[in-house]
Amino acid sequence: MATALSNLTVAQLQRAAQIKQQMEVLEAELTSILGGGTLATPGRRGRPPGSGRKGGISAAGRAKIAAAQRLRWAKFKASQKPAEKTKPGRAQRKRRKMSPEGRARIAAAQKARWARVRQKKKGS
Repeated sequence: MATALSNLTVAQLQRAAQIKQQMEVLEAELTSILGGGTLATPGRRGRPPGSGRKGGISAAGRAKIAAAQRLRWAKFKASQKPAEKTKPGRAQRKRRKMSPEGRARIAAAQKARWARVRQKKKGS
């Protein structure tokens, strides 16, 4: 974090301090509202905020859904013929191989590039 702070400008640090101060004021206000012994206004679903579970689905329910989806995908993939697995309108191409001479030329060119980079770095 110290290195991140050293890269900030004075204006950015001042703005961050202002925001932090505003957050502290808002947190104190929120604490006074919630900590006053009375419940806050009900949330979106008719429950006060922070009053337990928010709804959704259990872990067991998610696991059942995931297992069913995996089964559907397995059936779908098993039903496909090998030719259907390629994209429509696109025949599978034979992969080209590079000759050893071509690879050697590329490797030599790359070594020369890196040598130039290192040389430039030494000169600077």
